[in-house]
Amino acid sequence: MDQPKLERLLRLMKLLTANTTYNVDQLAERLQMSRRTVYRYIDTFREAGFVIKKSGDCIRLDKESPHFRDISQLVHFTEEEAVILKNAIENIDDTNMLKQNLKRKLYSVYDNKTLADTVVRGKNAPNIRRLIEAIEQERQAVLHGYLSAHGGGVRDRRVEPFAFTTNYVQVWCYDLESHTNKLFKTSRIGSVELSEAAWEHQEAHSEGFIDAFRMHGGARRRVRLELGTLAYNLLCEEYPLAERDVKPLGRGRWSLDTEVAGMAGVGRFVVGLLDDIRIVDSPELTGYIREYIAANTPKM
Repeated sequence: MDQPKLERLLRLMKLLTANTTYNVDQLAERLQMSRRTVYRYIDTFREAGFVIKKSGDCIRLDKESPHFRDISQLVHFTEEEAVILKNAIENIDDTNMLKQNLKRKLYSVYDNKTLADTVVRGKNAPNIRRLIEAIEQERQAVLHGYLSAHGGGVRDRRVEPFAFTTNYVQVWCYDLESHTNKLFKTSRIGSVELSEAAWEHQEAHSEGFIDAFRMHGGARRRVRLELGTLAYNLLCEEYPLAERDVKPLGRGRWSLDTEVAGMAGVGRFVVGLLDDIRIVDSPELTGYIREYIAANTPKM
Protein backbone atom coordinates (compact mmCIF):
# COMPACT_ATOMS: atom_id res chain seq x y z
CA MET A 1 0.00 0.00 0.00
CA ASP A 2 1.39 3.43 -0.90
CA GLN A 3 2.15 5.96 1.84
CA PRO A 4 -0.59 8.56 1.02
CA LYS A 5 -3.29 5.87 1.00
CA LEU A 6 -2.09 4.48 4.33
CA GLU A 7 -2.13 7.96 5.84
CA ARG A 8 -5.71 8.54 4.65
CA LEU A 9 -6.79 5.18 6.07
CA LEU A 10 -5.25 5.98 9.45
CA ARG A 11 -6.85 9.41 9.58
CA LEU A 12 -10.24 7.95 8.62
CA MET A 13 -9.78 5.32 11.34
CA LYS A 14 -9.25 8.08 13.90
CA LEU A 15 -12.31 10.04 12.73
CA LEU A 16 -14.50 6.92 12.81
CA THR A 17 -13.45 6.06 16.37
CA ALA A 18 -16.42 6.98 18.58
CA ASN A 19 -17.73 9.15 15.72
CA THR A 20 -20.90 11.03 16.70
CA THR A 21 -20.38 14.10 14.51
CA TYR A 22 -19.46 13.41 10.89
CA ASN A 23 -21.60 11.94 8.14
CA VAL A 24 -20.06 10.50 4.97
CA ASP A 25 -20.15 13.84 3.12
CA GLN A 26 -18.33 15.58 5.98
CA LEU A 27 -15.76 12.79 6.22
CA ALA A 28 -15.13 13.06 2.48
CA GLU A 29 -14.69 16.84 2.75
CA ARG A 30 -12.31 16.67 5.72
CA LEU A 31 -10.17 13.99 4.10
CA GLN A 32 -10.39 15.55 0.61
CA MET A 33 -11.66 12.39 -1.02
CA SER A 34 -14.86 11.27 -2.73
CA ARG A 35 -17.87 9.64 -1.01
CA ARG A 36 -17.14 6.54 -3.04
CA THR A 37 -13.60 6.35 -1.64
CA VAL A 38 -14.88 6.77 1.94
CA TYR A 39 -17.31 3.89 1.47
CA ARG A 40 -14.56 1.78 -0.12
CA TYR A 41 -12.26 2.36 2.86
CA ILE A 42 -15.10 1.53 5.28
CA ASP A 43 -15.59 -1.74 3.38
CA THR A 44 -11.85 -2.38 3.81
CA PHE A 45 -12.21 -1.97 7.59
CA ARG A 46 -15.22 -4.32 7.59
CA GLU A 47 -13.33 -6.97 5.61
CA ALA A 48 -10.42 -6.68 8.07
CA GLY A 49 -12.74 -7.67 10.91
CA PHE A 50 -13.85 -4.33 12.29
CA VAL A 51 -17.47 -3.96 13.42
CA ILE A 52 -19.08 -1.00 11.63
CA LYS A 53 -22.06 0.64 13.34
CA LYS A 54 -24.36 3.45 12.23
CA SER A 55 -26.15 5.98 14.42
CA GLY A 56 -28.35 8.30 12.36
CA ASP A 57 -26.12 9.58 9.55
CA CYS A 58 -22.92 8.84 11.48
CA ILE A 59 -20.83 5.73 10.79
CA ARG A 60 -18.33 4.63 13.42
CA LEU A 61 -15.89 1.86 14.27
CA ASP A 62 -17.09 -0.17 17.26
CA LYS A 63 -14.41 -0.41 19.92
CA GLU A 64 -15.44 -4.01 20.56
CA SER A 65 -14.06 -4.92 17.13
CA PRO A 66 -11.44 -7.71 17.24
CA HIS A 67 -7.91 -6.37 17.67
CA PHE A 68 -9.23 -2.80 17.95
CA ARG A 69 -7.51 -2.19 21.26
CA ASP A 70 -4.12 -3.32 19.98
CA ILE A 71 -4.36 -1.15 16.87
CA SER A 72 -5.69 1.91 18.71
CA GLN A 73 -2.80 1.78 21.15
CA LEU A 74 -0.40 1.86 18.20
CA VAL A 75 -1.91 4.81 16.31
CA HIS A 76 -3.74 6.88 18.95
CA PHE A 77 -2.38 9.61 21.19
CA THR A 78 -4.23 11.80 23.64
CA GLU A 79 -4.17 15.51 22.78
CA GLU A 80 -1.53 16.08 25.45
CA GLU A 81 0.62 13.24 24.10
CA ALA A 82 0.27 14.55 20.55
CA VAL A 83 1.36 18.05 21.60
CA ILE A 84 4.38 16.72 23.53
CA LEU A 85 5.35 14.70 20.46
CA LYS A 86 4.82 17.72 18.20
CA ASN A 87 7.03 19.93 20.41
CA ALA A 88 9.74 17.26 20.48
CA ILE A 89 9.67 17.10 16.67
CA GLU A 90 9.85 20.90 16.38
CA ASN A 91 13.03 20.87 18.49
CA ILE A 92 14.82 18.67 16.00
CA ASP A 93 17.47 20.47 13.96
CA ASP A 94 15.84 22.01 10.87
CA THR A 95 18.55 20.49 8.69
CA ASN A 96 17.51 16.96 9.69
CA MET A 97 15.48 15.47 6.82
CA LEU A 98 13.54 13.23 9.22
CA LYS A 99 11.92 16.27 10.86
CA GLN A 100 9.58 17.09 7.98
CA ASN A 101 8.67 13.42 7.50
CA LEU A 102 7.75 13.09 11.19
CA LYS A 103 5.69 16.29 11.11
CA ARG A 104 3.85 15.21 7.97
CA LYS A 105 2.99 11.81 9.45
CA LEU A 106 1.79 13.33 12.74
CA TYR A 107 -0.35 15.97 11.02
CA SER A 108 -1.77 13.39 8.59
CA VAL A 109 -3.48 11.67 11.53
CA TYR A 110 -3.98 14.54 14.01
CA ASP A 111 -5.87 17.67 13.14
CA ASN A 112 -3.62 20.74 13.22
CA LYS A 113 -6.41 22.69 14.93
CA THR A 114 -6.41 20.23 17.85
CA LEU A 115 -2.69 20.75 18.38
CA ALA A 116 -3.03 24.53 18.06
CA ASP A 117 -5.87 24.71 20.59
CA THR A 118 -3.70 22.90 23.12
CA VAL A 119 -0.58 25.00 22.50
CA VAL A 120 -2.21 28.44 22.08
CA ARG A 121 -4.48 29.92 24.71
CA GLY A 122 -6.33 33.19 25.22
CA LYS A 123 -7.31 35.88 22.74
CA ASN A 124 -4.79 34.74 20.15
CA ALA A 125 -6.32 31.28 19.67
CA PRO A 126 -9.09 32.33 17.21
CA ASN A 127 -6.51 34.04 14.97
CA ILE A 128 -4.36 30.90 14.93
CA ARG A 129 -7.35 28.74 14.00
CA ARG A 130 -8.27 31.05 11.09
CA LEU A 131 -4.68 31.07 9.86
CA ILE A 132 -4.65 27.27 9.96
CA GLU A 133 -7.86 27.24 7.91
CA ALA A 134 -6.28 29.62 5.39
CA ILE A 135 -3.25 27.34 5.05
CA GLU A 136 -5.27 24.12 4.80
CA GLN A 137 -7.69 25.63 2.27
CA GLU A 138 -4.94 27.53 0.40
CA ARG A 139 -6.75 30.85 0.76
CA GLN A 140 -5.61 34.44 1.16
CA ALA A 141 -6.26 36.26 4.42
CA VAL A 142 -6.29 39.78 5.85
CA LEU A 143 -4.32 40.44 9.03
CA HIS A 144 -6.37 43.28 10.51
CA GLY A 145 -4.62 45.79 12.78
CA TYR A 146 -1.16 44.29 12.50
CA LEU A 147 1.31 46.14 14.78
CA SER A 148 4.62 46.54 12.99
CA ALA A 149 7.82 46.16 14.99
CA HIS A 150 9.37 48.92 12.87
CA GLY A 151 7.90 52.27 13.83
CA GLY A 152 4.90 50.88 15.68
CA GLY A 153 2.46 51.49 12.82
CA VAL A 154 -0.84 49.61 12.77
CA ARG A 155 -2.47 48.63 9.48
CA ASP A 156 -4.10 45.75 7.62
CA ARG A 157 -1.94 43.30 5.64
CA ARG A 158 -3.29 41.10 2.84
CA VAL A 159 -1.27 37.87 2.72
CA GLU A 160 -1.08 34.22 1.74
CA PRO A 161 -0.24 32.32 4.97
CA PHE A 162 1.60 29.04 4.37
CA ALA A 163 3.61 27.91 7.45
CA PHE A 164 4.11 28.45 11.19
CA THR A 165 7.21 28.60 13.33
CA THR A 166 7.43 26.65 16.59
CA ASN A 167 4.33 26.88 18.83
CA TYR A 168 2.60 29.23 16.36
CA VAL A 169 4.66 32.22 17.55
CA GLN A 170 5.08 33.48 13.97
CA VAL A 171 3.47 32.73 10.64
CA TRP A 172 5.20 32.72 7.26
CA CYS A 173 3.17 34.64 4.68
CA TYR A 174 3.55 35.84 1.14
CA ASP A 175 2.87 39.58 1.44
CA LEU A 176 0.72 40.63 -1.52
CA GLU A 177 1.83 44.27 -1.20
CA SER A 178 5.60 43.80 -1.24
CA HIS A 179 5.53 40.48 -3.14
CA THR A 180 7.96 38.93 -0.65
CA ASN A 181 7.80 36.19 2.00
CA LYS A 182 7.66 37.62 5.51
CA LEU A 183 7.30 36.46 9.10
CA PHE A 184 4.42 37.97 11.07
CA LYS A 185 4.22 37.61 14.85
CA THR A 186 0.83 36.14 15.68
CA SER A 187 0.65 38.13 18.94
CA ARG A 188 0.70 41.39 16.93
CA ILE A 189 -2.32 40.50 14.79
CA GLY A 190 -5.57 42.19 15.79
CA SER A 191 -7.84 39.75 13.94
CA VAL A 192 -7.73 37.46 10.92
CA GLU A 193 -10.28 37.50 8.09
CA LEU A 194 -10.31 34.69 5.55
CA SER A 195 -10.65 35.81 1.95
CA GLU A 196 -12.62 34.01 -0.74
CA ALA A 197 -9.58 34.40 -2.99
CA ALA A 198 -7.32 31.37 -3.41
CA TRP A 199 -3.53 31.49 -3.31
CA GLU A 200 -2.10 33.09 -6.45
CA HIS A 201 1.62 32.87 -5.69
CA GLN A 202 2.15 29.38 -4.32
CA GLU A 203 5.28 28.86 -6.42
CA ALA A 204 6.88 31.80 -4.60
CA HIS A 205 6.12 30.52 -1.08
CA SER A 206 9.34 29.81 0.77
CA GLU A 207 10.23 29.70 4.44
CA GLY A 208 13.18 32.03 4.82
CA PHE A 209 16.38 31.57 6.78
CA ILE A 210 16.10 31.71 10.60
CA ASP A 211 19.43 31.70 12.41
CA ALA A 212 20.35 30.08 15.71
CA PHE A 213 19.54 33.36 17.50
CA ARG A 214 15.97 33.26 16.08
CA MET A 215 16.49 36.16 13.70
CA HIS A 216 15.31 35.88 10.10
CA GLY A 217 16.25 37.47 6.81
CA GLY A 218 17.31 36.86 3.25
CA ALA A 219 21.06 37.44 3.51
CA ARG A 220 23.39 35.18 5.47
CA ARG A 221 26.49 36.49 7.23
CA ARG A 222 29.15 34.38 8.90
CA VAL A 223 30.31 35.15 12.43
CA ARG A 224 33.01 33.49 14.50
CA LEU A 225 33.24 33.67 18.28
CA GLU A 226 35.50 32.18 20.91
CA LEU A 227 33.49 31.34 24.02
CA GLY A 228 34.40 30.78 27.63
CA THR A 229 32.60 28.27 29.84
CA LEU A 230 29.88 30.70 30.98
CA ALA A 231 29.14 31.92 27.44
CA TYR A 232 29.13 28.36 26.08
CA ASN A 233 26.67 27.13 28.72
CA LEU A 234 24.33 30.09 28.25
CA LEU A 235 24.47 29.71 24.47
CA CYS A 236 23.42 26.05 24.65
CA GLU A 237 20.65 26.81 27.16
CA GLU A 238 19.16 29.84 25.41
CA TYR A 239 19.91 28.98 21.76
CA PRO A 240 20.11 25.17 21.50
CA LEU A 241 20.33 25.20 17.68
CA ALA A 242 23.66 27.01 17.95
CA GLU A 243 25.24 23.96 19.55
CA ARG A 244 25.54 22.26 16.15
CA ASP A 245 28.07 24.94 15.12
CA VAL A 246 30.19 24.77 18.28
CA LYS A 247 33.52 22.96 18.50
CA PRO A 248 35.70 22.52 21.60
CA LEU A 249 39.08 24.26 21.60
CA GLY A 250 40.25 22.81 24.92
CA ARG A 251 41.08 24.44 28.25
CA GLY A 252 37.52 25.59 28.79
CA ARG A 253 37.16 27.38 25.46
CA TRP A 254 34.81 26.74 22.52
CA SER A 255 34.55 28.05 18.96
CA LEU A 256 31.24 29.13 17.41
CA ASP A 257 31.29 29.39 13.62
CA THR A 258 27.78 30.03 12.29
CA GLU A 259 25.67 31.98 9.81
CA VAL A 260 23.30 34.68 10.99
CA ALA A 261 20.52 36.61 9.29
CA GLY A 262 21.60 39.86 10.92
CA MET A 263 23.75 41.21 13.74
CA ALA A 264 20.98 42.07 16.22
CA GLY A 265 20.44 38.60 17.72
CA VAL A 266 24.06 37.52 18.06
CA GLY A 267 25.03 41.09 19.00
CA ARG A 268 22.72 41.18 22.01
CA PHE A 269 24.10 37.83 23.15
CA VAL A 270 27.72 39.04 22.88
CA VAL A 271 27.09 42.39 24.60
CA GLY A 272 25.84 40.62 27.72
CA LEU A 273 28.99 38.49 27.92
CA LEU A 274 31.78 40.73 26.64
CA ASP A 275 34.23 39.49 29.30
CA ASP A 276 33.75 35.84 28.25
CA ILE A 277 33.54 36.13 24.43
CA ARG A 278 36.15 37.06 21.84
CA ILE A 279 35.01 38.06 18.36
CA VAL A 280 37.13 36.31 15.73
CA ASP A 281 37.48 37.77 12.23
CA SER A 282 33.92 39.20 12.15
CA PRO A 283 34.32 42.94 11.43
CA GLU A 284 30.61 43.53 10.78
CA LEU A 285 29.71 42.16 14.21
CA THR A 286 32.50 44.21 15.83
CA GLY A 287 31.14 47.35 14.19
CA TYR A 288 27.57 46.58 15.24
CA ILE A 289 28.58 46.11 18.89
CA ARG A 290 30.58 49.34 18.95
CA GLU A 291 27.60 51.28 17.60
CA TYR A 292 25.22 49.48 19.98
CA ILE A 293 27.35 50.31 23.03
CA ALA A 294 27.80 53.91 21.92
CA ALA A 295 24.07 54.35 21.39
CA ASN A 296 23.12 52.80 24.71
CA THR A 297 25.82 54.21 26.98
CA PRO A 298 24.60 57.22 29.03
CA LYS A 299 26.61 60.35 28.36
CA MET A 300 28.49 61.57 31.42
